[in-house]
Amino acid sequence: MLHRKIYQLCCDGQDVWIFLRDQQRWIERAKILDIEGDLVTFRYETEEEDEICSWEEMVRLESIGAVTKRLAAVPRGDVELNVSDDCPETEQLSDPYPESNAD
Repeated sequence: MLHRKIYQLCCDGQDVWIFLRDQQRWIERAKILDIEGDLVTFRYETEEEDEICSWEEMVRLESIGAVTKRLAAVPRGDVELNVSDDCPETEQLSDPYPESNAD
């Protein structure tokens, strides 16, 4: 079952967080590149003080304890969200029920 789910995430191409049971660590924002037999290949980046490193790891499927993916992200604070009125007029949709808005 885990094999099929990881394959699905690989096809989606989304960033995932992977927990490696044998190393007791999380890999953050990884892209699953390939699954071949029981070997999973993924790529991720880490930030050090003076550099950004790109890594590619191959682990056995049995080493993976959990895989999570972000469903949504909303900015905190006083961020003004765009609404349909902020759209240029040429891109706005016409009202499908004009009678209901007439007063």
